Amino acid sequence: MSSSESTTPAPVAEEQPTVGKLVAEVSRDISALVQSEIKLAKTELRVSAKAGGIGAALFVVAGFLGILITILLSIAFAYFLTMTGLHPAWCFLIVSGVYLLLIVLLVLVGIKKIKKIRAPEKTISTAKEIPAALKGQKPPSPPRR
Repeated sequence: MSSSESTTPAPVAEEQPTVGKLVAEVSRDISALVQSEIKLAKTELRVSAKAGGIGAALFVVAGFLGILITILLSIAFAYFLTMTGLHPAWCFLIVSGVYLLLIVLLVLVGIKKIKKIRAPEKTISTAKEIPAALKGQKPPSPPRR
């Protein structure tokens, strides 16, 4: 053998991946990506849920204390009215009447607000366009008003 002869092997032709292999790889990669995103979302939601649970518990305690203070102030107001010379029973009935008027007012305002609720028209129309868009068709034009 002479030193001028090359001992490097001939280049090996690389195999081109088939479409099936490419689709399988893309599918596997997308699956891994989705699983990673779900894992990340679970981790973030766990932290948020803990903070949200503590916040909700504090709201419940504050609401309970608010109910207690409302009861105590109502009793105090009724006894304050007795200083006008009214019988205590009448004073407590007056306080109850004030609460009854407040309840009626809140119910009427609530009914008025509920009657203003409308269906989400834009969301419904875009949701109807999704199947056509997925099929590659042009979505139907929205009706003119």
